[in-house]
Amino acid sequence: MGRRLTSCRAIATAALLALMLPFAAPARAERLIVSVSNARVTVTPNYSGGELVLFGAIEKDHPAFTETAKYDLVITVLGPRASMVTRRKERKFGIWINTDSREFLMVPSYLAVFSNRPTDAIAPLEVRRRQQLGISHVLLTQRIGTDYADVVADDQFRKAFVRLLEDRKLYREDAAAVKFLTPTLFRTGIPLPAEVPIGSYDISIKLFAAGELLTETDTSFEIAKIGFEQFVATAARQHGIIYGLVTALMALATGWMASIVFRRD
Repeated sequence: MGRRLTSCRAIATAALLALMLPFAAPARAERLIVSVSNARVTVTPNYSGGELVLFGAIEKDHPAFTETAKYDLVITVLGPRASMVTRRKERKFGIWINTDSREFLMVPSYLAVFSNRPTDAIAPLEVRRRQQLGISHVLLTQRIGTDYADVVADDQFRKAFVRLLEDRKLYREDAAAVKFLTPTLFRTGIPLPAEVPIGSYDISIKLFAAGELLTETDTSFEIAKIGFEQFVATAARQHGIIYGLVTALMALATGWMASIVFRRD
């Protein structure tokens, strides 16, 4: 009798919960919808720079849910990856010479971090490190002897590497670049300098509230050369032997013509 009563109570409790579910407050869930103004940017020999615009919206699964939240956004743009070398110069015997170097392996040739306020105000340090928020937390792998690793943000070679690319406007961080047009609509500009690298660019958009990551999404765009430069680059990549032979013949022809023009009788 006791077991039957306990079973009946469990069934009644389950039925009551099932009846209450439709009236329970819906779970909070957000979704990001983003788009760039131009998915393919063409670069000509006289290209002097430009800007893309990224638009986005925060969409909730339950629009009737009236809870308001203070949203934060961090947008990271990563350009084509390449290996680069940073060299340290010292003045010895009156001249500047290279005394040490550090190779950075397959790091972004373009890196931009945009947010609506400083990242240290958006999320705690552990979250910023885990999500790689800000240039100081983006992994920049180096070759250190026989090891491959990232180092602390204040490492001299890392700081010099970042500073050099910032001077060329290829690395940048702007804590006021993301603008909320409404509580759920936002936009940001993506500056493209004159010497912007050619290739595919990945954009990571992360939405935060109260220091926690709510959701994220990705998009991309491409930068491509057009005109004679693109023809030469394509020929060098797809027909390397022929391109090398033609280049050598052109050099020989140029030297022969120069010897005739400047020949002394």
